[in-house]
Parts: sequence; structure tokens; C-alpha cells
Amino acid sequence: MNARQRRFCDEYLIDCNATKAAIRAGYSARFARGNAHKMVANSGMKTYIEQQLEAIHNEKTADAKEIMEYLTSVMRGEAQATVVVVEGTGDGCSEAREMVKSPDERERLKAAELLGKRFGLFKDTVSITAPIPVVIHDDLDEDDDE
Repeated sequence: MNARQRRFCDEYLIDCNATKAAIRAGYSARFARGNAHKMVANSGMKTYIEQQLEAIHNEKTADAKEIMEYLTSVMRGEAQATVVVVEGTGDGCSEAREMVKSPDERERLKAAELLGKRFGLFKDTVSITAPIPVVIHDDLDEDDDE
């Protein structure tokens, strides 16, 4: 794959519009209108695009460990959030400012609930498992057959 094709692939990843990506990569508008879809279908370019999408997905998607760590920090009140607070300054005027706050009780409770569900702490049903022997009794007397 040459440099312009790689640039086309990188541009395609921005908005998934093959024609616009081809033009931004330096191809003529006429060429782009007629051939951009073929470039996306090209096996080498398609493989490169799929690899880049996978890399983007991996970078931007939280994994289970990250989610558990975040929920734990919220539950413990360690996480911080920035909120906008509007304060009155007098004479009917107000002023907005940013303020850092810890999770409130409701947010901490929700995080604890989600963690509890993950670890199976809150179950409405009880599961009892025990070996139960199967015993078959023969009620028929041999004398009754006569």
C-alpha cells in the first residue's frame, strides 16, 4: 500500500465516506466518485482499515477491570466530578463557576448495587444443591399374582 492509499484509509476512518476520504487524500473528485468504493473493498486497504478500527475500539472501550475499578472508586467516594454551580451575586445577577465534588450518597449506593450484582450478592432465590438418592420400592407382593 502506498502513502496516498494509507492516507485514504486514515481519512476514511474519520467519517466512513469513501468519496470524501479519497478527495481529502489527494485523488481527483472524478476518480473519487467512480472508484472510492472499490478502494475500500481492496483487500489490503480493507485489512488496514479493520486493524485500525480494532485499535480504536480497544483504546476507547472500557474493559471489565476498568469498569470495576471505577465503580469501586465511586462507591468509596474517591472519584471526583466537575459540576457547574450558579451563584447569585446580587441585584438579580448570577455567576457560574465550576466546582469539584465527590459522589453523593445516591451515586455511591448505585455503584455499590452494581458491584453487588456483579458478585452475586443480592439474590432473591435460594439455590440448594444436595445429593438426593433415588430409592424405588416394590409394592407388589408376589402372592397377589396368583
